[in-house]
Amino acid sequence: MTTIAQARPIMKKGSRIELQALLVRYGLVLLLIAVSALFAWQQPSFASPGSLSNLLRSSAISAIMFLGLTWIIAAGEIDVSFMSVAALSNMITAGFVDAGSGWIVASSAGIASGLAVGFLNGTLVALLRLPALVITIATGGLAASVAAAIGHGTSISLRTTGFVGDIVTTSIGLVPILAIAVLVLYQFAYILQDRMTLGHYIYAMEQNREAVVEAGIPVSRILMLLYLLSGGLSAVAGVLLTADLSSGQPYIGGSYFIDGLTAVLLGGMVLKMGQPNVIGTVVGILLLAVLLNGAALMGWSDSQRQIVRGGLLIAGVSMVVWTRRKARPRN
Repeated sequence: MTTIAQARPIMKKGSRIELQALLVRYGLVLLLIAVSALFAWQQPSFASPGSLSNLLRSSAISAIMFLGLTWIIAAGEIDVSFMSVAALSNMITAGFVDAGSGWIVASSAGIASGLAVGFLNGTLVALLRLPALVITIATGGLAASVAAAIGHGTSISLRTTGFVGDIVTTSIGLVPILAIAVLVLYQFAYILQDRMTLGHYIYAMEQNREAVVEAGIPVSRILMLLYLLSGGLSAVAGVLLTADLSSGQPYIGGSYFIDGLTAVLLGGMVLKMGQPNVIGTVVGILLLAVLLNGAALMGWSDSQRQIVRGGLLIAGVSMVVWTRRKARPRN
C-alpha cells in the first residue's frame, strides 16, 4: 500500500512534465490554429478562398527566402543580408526584363547575384573568420545600394511576367503550385536536417564549435555552403517577387527583415526547443502571415501590426537565448 501510495504522486508528476513538454514543443502550432480560428470567426472574409490562396502564396515566397537563414542561425551564425539580396535579385530581374531580355536570362542573372553575395559572405565569414553580423550588414547594405541604383531609386514596372508569373499565379484548387513546390522543398530539407549527417553537423557547430573542428569536420566548407544557400534562395524569392508584383521594388527588402528573424527564432520553439529548424520556420511564417493579414482585416493600423511583429521577435529571441544558456554546461 505504501509503495502504491508513494508511486501515485510520482506518476502524476511525470504526466504533468510530459504534458508541459508537449505544450512547449507544439504550443506555437496550437497558437496558430487558435488565432486562425479566431480571425475566421471574427472576419469571415479571412477564410475566403481568395484570401487563403494569397496567404499561402506569400508564405511560400517567404519560406524560400528564410530557409537558408534558418540553418545559418541554427549553426550559431547570422545573416542579415538575406532581404537585401532578395531586393537586389528583384531589381536585376526587372531591369533585364525591362531591357528586353527574356525571363530565363533575367531570372538567371537575379539568382547569380544572390549566389555572388552568398559567396562573398561565406568567404569573409567562413574562410577569413570575420564577424558574421558586421560582414552581412555591410554586404546587405551594398546589395541594397546596388538595387536602388539599378532603378535610380524608383520602381521598374513590367508589362509581362513570363513563365515565372505562371508559376506564381497557377493553383490546383485553392492551393498555389508554388506552395506545393515549397512543401516538397521543406520535406527534403527536413530529411537533410534530421536524418543526414550534414544536419547533425549544423547543430553541433552551434553547441561546441571547437569540438567540431577538432573532430575534423570541415566547418568552413559547411558555413560556405550555408551562406551560398541563403544567398541563392533569397535571390530565388526575389525573382518570384518580381513576377508576383509585376515590378522591381528597390526597397522591398525592409518589409522582410523583421519577418525573417521572427519566423526563424520564434520557430525555434517548435520541436527542437531553442534550435531553429525548418518545421518551426514554416509555423512561424504562417503565424506571422495569419496575424498580420487578420489584423489588417480587423482594421489595425500599420503601427499596431509593427508592435505585434516586434513583440513576437522579442519572444523568439528570448526563448532561443534562454534555452541555449540552459543547454550549455556550467563551469
